[in-house]
Amino acid sequence: MSIYEAFILLGGVGLFLYGMTIMSTGLKNACGEKLKTMLEKATRNKVTSILAGIAVTIFIQSSSATDVMVIGFVSSGLMSLFQAIGVIMGANIGTTITAQITAFDIGKYAPFILFVGAIINLFLKNKTVKHIGSVILGFGMLFEGITLMKSAIAPLAKTQAFVDFVSSLDHPLIMVLFGIVFTALLQSSSSATVIFQAFAVQGIITYHTAVYLIIGAAVGSVTPNLLAGLTANRNGKRCAVLNLLFNLIRAAIVLIIITVIPGILTLIQSLSPGNVARQIANTHTIFALMAVLILAPVSDYIVKLAQKLIPQTAAETRQAEEQKLIYLNQDYEKVPTAIVLDQAHREVTRMAQIAVRNIETAMDAFFDPNDDKVEQIHANEATVDFLTHEILAKLVELRSLDMSLRNMDRLYRMIQVVDDIERISDHAENIAGYVTTMMSGQARISDAGMKDLKDLSDTTIASLRYSLDVYDKLDSTRINEAEDYEQAVDDAKERAIRNHVQRLMVDTCDPTGGVIYTNLCTDLERCSDHIINLAQSVIRRSQKAA
Repeated sequence: MSIYEAFILLGGVGLFLYGMTIMSTGLKNACGEKLKTMLEKATRNKVTSILAGIAVTIFIQSSSATDVMVIGFVSSGLMSLFQAIGVIMGANIGTTITAQITAFDIGKYAPFILFVGAIINLFLKNKTVKHIGSVILGFGMLFEGITLMKSAIAPLAKTQAFVDFVSSLDHPLIMVLFGIVFTALLQSSSSATVIFQAFAVQGIITYHTAVYLIIGAAVGSVTPNLLAGLTANRNGKRCAVLNLLFNLIRAAIVLIIITVIPGILTLIQSLSPGNVARQIANTHTIFALMAVLILAPVSDYIVKLAQKLIPQTAAETRQAEEQKLIYLNQDYEKVPTAIVLDQAHREVTRMAQIAVRNIETAMDAFFDPNDDKVEQIHANEATVDFLTHEILAKLVELRSLDMSLRNMDRLYRMIQVVDDIERISDHAENIAGYVTTMMSGQARISDAGMKDLKDLSDTTIASLRYSLDVYDKLDSTRINEAEDYEQAVDDAKERAIRNHVQRLMVDTCDPTGGVIYTNLCTDLERCSDHIINLAQSVIRRSQKAA
């Protein structure tokens, strides 16, 4: 192979990869948030999870992209590992469609497809239509890349050095290992499989060699997900490990099957006699289907293995215990309404305690930055979001009960209070963002500014604790003191802002630090505003009852 032919091969690979990216991006933009919504909602059971994984991966033409989305959902608490395994299995099936498409020899139509895609993308104004044009353009690039690769690979069949190298891959495990490494470098199992198809079509490798290479490609495809898992929380890391475990077990099962029953490869070849590209594509798809059918019934054990490899920390155990209803999990239709509302009040109070604790953690992290504390803030926020959804759902159900006006008023007050609590925890997450910026060295606040913020923080936390205690004990006699605390927060904020403006006059605060300073003052003041609503709901309820 000459240098020119090597450049053509590299150009073909680059065009194929870029075409895949353009097509994937176009499909995601055309579908908007529907793909994410599909993944979030279609994971109620193992079958729908697998189907969702297949559908989304076919749409975006990338199992890695699907798996990265899943890692994000698991990290944020929107999806459990037991739901994620189904989507991962489905993605492994969906990604085989690329090889099925490329098995069609439509390279001669690629220039026309490129022309149509470019015209639509460049000259039509409708955004959705432009995205569809991107999909067509990417599709054309994909096949044009394959055409370039085939033309560059053809001379390799006559290159003795390359033929000798391929011949050295004479052991199944060596071939699998080569497939893993090759795919890890390309960061795409679809791309690797297409190149293996091209090798086979040119007679450089045999069908049986290609079989072992695509087994390795399935394992190598998890590389992007492992990289994505590095920046995720521990649950996101478990999801990345889960993907690796599934593909390793899948590779082992397939190797065992073709070793024990070698005739299965002959059977697959007979489905498309004389068409080695289609034979490889069919092998890719059939192996993926076989693996899912075998492993789906025992997939929960793979999840448990991933959890053992990355065990839960004490904080995660506490979060798991907190992310469930404790007081509103009984059959309320058989319990007196007053008791049910007392239980609901205890549940809401528990949620408020977690939100207040999150503000305390956030301020602790602000004055003593720590990655673990930031992660804990996000974990607490996920718990508050979960409780918000679950408690509101229960409170809405309670509206159907036959209750007095006093009890109905109490119920509606709790619904309003839940919203205030959720907003308090949102401010904690805002503060976590400031902490991250400060730790990166992008902002600085003067010592005098930090002292003012510490005074405001201490005053706010005192207000939060006092008003929460008033709400917890339903003690309307202490409402005036709670309002005094809230006023103290307002005064502390005004004092902090006034001092900040004075410092700006002598330029002792950098711009980014100044923005964080004022935003934090606002966050703390609003937390106090929300918590006083809890305390005031007690006295409003008492007045209504009177």
